[in-house]
Amino acid sequence: MKRIVTASIAAMLCLIPMTHASAETQAQAQAQTQNNQASLKAKAHSLASELVNNYGVSGLQYAIMDHGSIVVSESAGVHDKAANTPVTTDTMFGIGSVSKMYVTAATMMLVDANQVDIDQPLTTYIHDFKMADERYKQITPRMLMNHSSGLYGTHYGNSMLFDDNDTQNHDELLARLRSEHLKSDPGEYSVYCNDGFQLLELLVERVSGLSYSEFLDRYISTPLHLSSTKTPLDQFDRQRLARTYYDTIDQALPVENANVLGAGGLYSTAEELTAFSDVLIGNRTDILSGQSVKAMQSHEYSNGLWVSEESNAFNYGLGWDAVRLAPFDDYGITALSKGGDTVFYHADLTAIPEHDISIAVLTSGGSSLFNSVFTTNILLAYLQDKGIIQDILPNQTFESPVKAQMPSDLLGYAGLYGMVGETLNIEIKDGEMELPAFTGGLIPPQTYVYTGDGQFTSSDGRAAVSFEQQKNGMIYLKLSSYLDLPGVGQRLMVTYEYQKLDRNPLNEAARKAWENRSGKSYYALDEKISSIFYLAPAILTKNIAVDMEYGYAAGTRIVDENRSVNAAEIPIMNGRDAFDLNFYQKGNAEYLTIDGFTYISEDAVKPIYGGKASIATIPSNGRAVWYKIGAQSAGKTMTVDIPEGGGFAIYDAMGMPVHYSIASKDQSVLLPEGGLIVFGGDAGTVFKMNLSQ
Repeated sequence: MKRIVTASIAAMLCLIPMTHASAETQAQAQAQTQNNQASLKAKAHSLASELVNNYGVSGLQYAIMDHGSIVVSESAGVHDKAANTPVTTDTMFGIGSVSKMYVTAATMMLVDANQVDIDQPLTTYIHDFKMADERYKQITPRMLMNHSSGLYGTHYGNSMLFDDNDTQNHDELLARLRSEHLKSDPGEYSVYCNDGFQLLELLVERVSGLSYSEFLDRYISTPLHLSSTKTPLDQFDRQRLARTYYDTIDQALPVENANVLGAGGLYSTAEELTAFSDVLIGNRTDILSGQSVKAMQSHEYSNGLWVSEESNAFNYGLGWDAVRLAPFDDYGITALSKGGDTVFYHADLTAIPEHDISIAVLTSGGSSLFNSVFTTNILLAYLQDKGIIQDILPNQTFESPVKAQMPSDLLGYAGLYGMVGETLNIEIKDGEMELPAFTGGLIPPQTYVYTGDGQFTSSDGRAAVSFEQQKNGMIYLKLSSYLDLPGVGQRLMVTYEYQKLDRNPLNEAARKAWENRSGKSYYALDEKISSIFYLAPAILTKNIAVDMEYGYAAGTRIVDENRSVNAAEIPIMNGRDAFDLNFYQKGNAEYLTIDGFTYISEDAVKPIYGGKASIATIPSNGRAVWYKIGAQSAGKTMTVDIPEGGGFAIYDAMGMPVHYSIASKDQSVLLPEGGLIVFGGDAGTVFKMNLSQ
């Protein structure tokens, strides 16, 4: 016994320093983890502050889920500026097009239940889906999810509303599509398309027998215990929504309802988005099968026309914007990404299935592009802290281009190019091109010089363009660029910006008709006065720029005196939301119809009465009434008696909104010279106006 005890003591003595070393190692590891977390949070706070201070973000929320647990959940900015209340984990945001992941998952859940085959015609499930183009019979649910259906893009009308969850857009979509054509053969190429996901919403409703909101609640929110994932049709406390703001309006805006639920209508929180991401990366096979998860991550973009580069911000799967997101592929990591924007809310969801990690970033104000760059920086730092990657690659640096001798055959690429809504005459002189701004102005207008290998490089070195002929015979202007957001980071984007257009000679009658329209504006009549687009007048105003030499108007190909059709067949993004122009005369006024919505010519808009008192009445068809602000009324203060359900907006001579009664609640405003006024409301609504000096 004594020898056994002695041996045991000796063994314990041998173990003591080993146990001490292990505890010390654990303490060091724990301290390192805490340091890493502190460093990560500091970096995230710094980037978040940059977005709030310099990128138009008022409130921001982000969360990281790792192996089913929330490991980071932070916020910045304010929930409400007036009350100076902070954003919290419970603050809700609109998630915009990240909503597409929900309707895609819902469709795949019906696939798991053997109720849907995504490669059968859509008409199998929506029997009353019809179009004026017989090719519609070839459209399948898969094509809706990978953006390759050939649909024109988006029916925006009466969808984005303030404090108004009207379902008109949803209810009328099939009727509007019946008179429309496709812009390409179904499956030919993928270009971003919101209407496809609206059709998926209808598919889910038709097959399940439930409203879409009910389906989400029953089959996604309830099993995941999500209490903050809602649609505009749900009952919930709207005070939980982060407030949104507009530069010229002092107070917070009314609640934004994106009444296109499948395409972009959901609200949620960052934490709940990462919980839903657990479904998308295969951890909740009780909700979505592993087979469906894998199918959603397939490289759908490569089935049709696509840019030659694989590394990109866009490479579509089913629902996903990217199934191999740059720059993660540079590290040998597959990242999935989906961005989303309403008018005032913005979102990004990125997941790394192989490491079971997801991150969601939500903002009021800003842009989903800003969110995605924020996401990339934080996620790379997190992967480094975990030892999954060793070093973070430095941002690209750029130098002024060195001009090279240009082959003469490249001169043949000069000519007219177009995208949806515009044309561009490209001239190549002495190996140089002057090109306009790209990506919403993040790449400024500048000179591009030939630098070899078929490329022209921008004067700041950040962007390169080249001409690429695709197998459909089209020639595209391809842009490869690093978008630089100072203080936030970079984003690589490779896109087709423009498509080369052939000459379209006009006969004398067509030439005369379109010459009369060139440079004129047409104003929307059918948009509800509660529409958020009254703060985005570019959507409500169609400016008709005509290229008489080539025969195009606002990016469309002129057919005859009164009709012009979409010309853009551009994959990825710049061929999205195409339209045709159809004009008709009624009385002394010319009207334009697009997607079944009507616009009136500026020539038919009369000056508002400049006397002391007047009225404006909404006609029996319920259409908006527009007035010019002439010399007699400019500079006067207009006070309006606003009936219930009515409202008005005022724009300056540059077309910028200076007043919108739905948002500001004010009834009096100084009238700007050369501006416009629009009144809207129910048929028969009467507005009483008084003008004073």
